Amino acid sequence: MFIKQAIRKQNKFWKYLLGSAVIITMSFIGQIPLVITVLVKTALTGENYPMTNEGVMHFLDSNLTFFLILLSFVFAFAGIYFVVNYMHKQTMLSLTTSRKKIDWNRIWFSFGLWAIISIVSVLVYVFLNPELYVFNFKPIPFTILFVIAVLLIPIQTSTEEYVFRGYLMQGFANLAQNRWFPLVMTSLIFGGMHLFNPEVAKIGNIIFVYYIGTGLFLGIITLMDDGMELALGFHAANNLIGALLVTSDWSAFQTNSIFKDLSVPNAGFDIIMPVVLIYPVLLLIFSRKYQWKNWKEKLTGTIDSKH
Repeated sequence: MFIKQAIRKQNKFWKYLLGSAVIITMSFIGQIPLVITVLVKTALTGENYPMTNEGVMHFLDSNLTFFLILLSFVFAFAGIYFVVNYMHKQTMLSLTTSRKKIDWNRIWFSFGLWAIISIVSVLVYVFLNPELYVFNFKPIPFTILFVIAVLLIPIQTSTEEYVFRGYLMQGFANLAQNRWFPLVMTSLIFGGMHLFNPEVAKIGNIIFVYYIGTGLFLGIITLMDDGMELALGFHAANNLIGALLVTSDWSAFQTNSIFKDLSVPNAGFDIIMPVVLIYPVLLLIFSRKYQWKNWKEKLTGTIDSKH
């Protein structure tokens, strides 16, 4: 089983704490190019260094900022590879899936399904609320954005999945010897990771229902499917389509997307709808396609650590 693959005596929980520190450190190192670029611009133009995240997001060209932000995830992914291979003596495959090799068909199915749903829902919402959106398409900036997004967003989303649904999921399983504790903890930490997103300040804490609910959904499909493939595909589609289709002045990613959202952010039903309606439908689709059974055991059962 996927979550059981890291249950071994030498994988003490303190190793996961140390490994997490290494991954976080690598992420911070990956942010140095952004800091240097901002400092160079302040030196050349005489402008003051931006003191807020929002200020940094608007200080440079949006495509350059987008690239430099995503670059930090390349460093973080390198940190994951080092920690898994050299600290835990595991393979990346064992952190990914219980199958003999990564099932790319699962990744592409999940990616395609969520990409279609996302594109259709955005276009329908734009059509029904034309006053809330402007057509923001500029061929050259969008082309540059497209290249950056296609190359780096899968690395960004995969890094987050390998940390939460892979590394920490297996780490908490080592600690608790069950499945429900890793599922709950990784969902809460995943939600908390978005604490400093600008959406939180604009919409309020209700948005954590979406963040934590999304983490819970991704954790459930990982445990039920005995691998991260479906979560990898979903997360990549979610961020890639979001970055290319819609941007706003208050979103985490400022991009040269096709549409710009002019609406005033508020805590409406659209924040909760994915968690209470869309995600259950996706669980039904995945469960039927991949013949999931023994839900209670796979999500809450104990783990036999004997080898």
